[in-house]
Amino acid sequence: MEKTVEKKSYEFPFQNPDLPLETRVNDLISRFTLEEKVNLMCQYQPAIERLGIHAHKQGTEAAHGMAWLGKATTFPQTIGLACTWNQSLLKEVGDVISTEARAFYKKNPEVNGLTLWAPTVDMERDPRWGRTEEAYGEDPYLTGKLTSSLVKGIQGDHPFFFKAVATLKHFLANNNEIDRGSCSASIDPRNMHEYYLKAFEAPFKEGGAYSMMTAYNSINGTPAILHPYVKEIVKEQWGMNGFVVSDAADLLGVVRDHGYYDHHAQSVAEAIKNGIDSMTDDFDETTKAIFEALEKKLVNEHDLDVALRNTFRVRFRLGEFDPAENNPYSAISQSVICDQKHAEVSAQAAKESIVLLKNEHNMLPLNKEKINKVSVIGPLGNIVYRDWYSGDFPYTITPYEGIKNKIEGKQVTFHSGNDKIVLKNGGEFVGLGADENSR
Repeated sequence: MEKTVEKKSYEFPFQNPDLPLETRVNDLISRFTLEEKVNLMCQYQPAIERLGIHAHKQGTEAAHGMAWLGKATTFPQTIGLACTWNQSLLKEVGDVISTEARAFYKKNPEVNGLTLWAPTVDMERDPRWGRTEEAYGEDPYLTGKLTSSLVKGIQGDHPFFFKAVATLKHFLANNNEIDRGSCSASIDPRNMHEYYLKAFEAPFKEGGAYSMMTAYNSINGTPAILHPYVKEIVKEQWGMNGFVVSDAADLLGVVRDHGYYDHHAQSVAEAIKNGIDSMTDDFDETTKAIFEALEKKLVNEHDLDVALRNTFRVRFRLGEFDPAENNPYSAISQSVICDQKHAEVSAQAAKESIVLLKNEHNMLPLNKEKINKVSVIGPLGNIVYRDWYSGDFPYTITPYEGIKNKIEGKQVTFHSGNDKIVLKNGGEFVGLGADENSR
């Protein structure tokens, strides 16, 4: 006798995992009131308790490990990761980052989001740029390939569920430090299509990124948040089917910094119609501007629906509206944070990030059996920096400490490089001047 399987009933169609994704997304959006839709246009999406939807944060920094959430596995800064030239390693790095993102999410799903603001795809044309440590260099091909791999690692290999979602930043030409919030980057057509856009194209088309952040600057006079390439190229030409988020305080910056429009209602209306789906800005001022734009008929409810479908499509694929047993990533526990296997990936990345410019006369590697004295020289020789986009280090070992531990029993000294070092007899260390950082 054939066994009858009882079908589970759901209060709303969007809760039914057997229905097509777009059917579920459309059903959910149709149930929001206009006020709820306006509130959900912000980066921190509030809870809708009557529908069983918890609050959701669109954005957690993760350039080279989970940032600002406590102790987390940390990788070399991104410019160092670029020096590995290793796509498979970058996928492993992305996998570790999103695994720990899941663990933090389990701790507090309303604050520790699964939309990760990484990787930074900006081109590094000037070392004085304040975000040089955050991106992958000046070559769009290398940047495109490595960020594609990182995105694949972050988002995972499941055909439907994302482990986390990668938000590429900052679109576009965001590599000038002076007046970065208000300047305009002048880009000719060839550089635009063969250089700047090329770097972003690969992580979308090859990596499958489902999110992007716009830049503060203008491009040829148009603020990036309003630039037509957001919709025309990223969404239509490249087929990105996720959501675009504005950078922090950038929506209000269209008026305050760029002076492009006279009032925020015009800015928010044009941004939404241009493909910006989520606003990272002051909640009260942003929602006030959206209501004003609706009242003035600068934007309509359908425009909000389009944007919200993009953000909630991603939330569905993160498994938020499905039973936990359906999502292979929901079982990731908090114990994986700073796991030994993660530390091994970090160590491998650190080793491969080292660039040896010249090894004259095969001086390296040093033979610790044949040397008695080693001097570690340089201002970074006895410090471990924690940059802005890092988590808390579970431990730190400086180069000086590491070398001293490696060749225990030998004389190892540290000098900041601010002192005068005397060498003779082919490089034998003789003496030095006063330096309070020497030891």
